[in-house]
Amino acid sequence: MLHEYRDEIHELKQQNAHFAKIFEKHNEIDKKVEDAEAGRIPITDIELETLKKEKLLLKDEAYKIIMDYRKSKA
Repeated sequence: MLHEYRDEIHELKQQNAHFAKIFEKHNEIDKKVEDAEAGRIPITDIELETLKKEKLLLKDEAYKIIMDYRKSKA
């Protein structure tokens, strides 16, 4: 997720517990989506879509935190 901000992500995961939680939750959902799409776990289309939406919301929140962090360092 957001690979172009690796340095910021690394710093934020150590400094911001909320960001670390969001990042971890996003990765958990990403793995579940990947497993569902590969047929490794049974899941309905509606459940899959819900997971994808939740994942996107987490990514948007993480992105906002990263942007705020970059502004604060400028």
